[in-house]
Amino acid sequence: MNTNYDDNNHLVLVGKVTSDKRFSHEIYGEKFYIFDLSVPRLSGNADNIPVTISERLLTMKDLVIGSKLEIDGQFRSYNSYDQEKNRLILTVFAKDINFLENQEEEVEVSNEIVSNEVTLDGYICKKPIYRKTPFGREISDILLAVNRAYNKSDYIPCIAWGRNARFCENIPVGTEVKIIGRVQSREYEKKYEDGTIEKKVAYEVSVSSLEVANQENNENGEENTEVAENQEAI
Repeated sequence: MNTNYDDNNHLVLVGKVTSDKRFSHEIYGEKFYIFDLSVPRLSGNADNIPVTISERLLTMKDLVIGSKLEIDGQFRSYNSYDQEKNRLILTVFAKDINFLENQEEEVEVSNEIVSNEVTLDGYICKKPIYRKTPFGREISDILLAVNRAYNKSDYIPCIAWGRNARFCENIPVGTEVKIIGRVQSREYEKKYEDGTIEKKVAYEVSVSSLEVANQENNENGEENTEVAENQEAI
């Protein structure tokens, strides 16, 4: 098991602020805020990703809509209880921030290649769901439990494609895997029993590479499934 929790979950995003910051919560007198960051894809589209940030990272400069930032942090989750229903909330937790307004345009273009990368080392905590889209594209849905300090864990939904999807279909629950990918936002429609439809946004990691960690131990049946059962706020 990797006990360097920063290595278990590391993320870098480069994008533009698209919302004012709004208050999230306060812990031991430290206030945290949430804002939205638009991160470009190579296709020309963009992912709009929520970022949680401490007031202590904004002592020198405040957030302005349209400003360009580099975020170094982690992709985290916590449970939200609403009307006796439990929802998994996902957000980027900023550990460091760099304002990039003065960067040259040429640098901006080259940075887009690495403007969204997340590395996760965690454990498969539900059987992966393999399926095909109506166009025949292969997909596997994965839920990854990533250990954090103080006996906490982040539960990160991931999507694998193609041969990675086929490979994931047969990975046993409890297997430790290392994933590299990007954080993406995806709009979908939720239909309720009364016939109403609500548009929602899901956040997940789109997997670009995946490998089984400690494969020799996994093949011998020695599962390492140390995962904190309780989720707490960030």
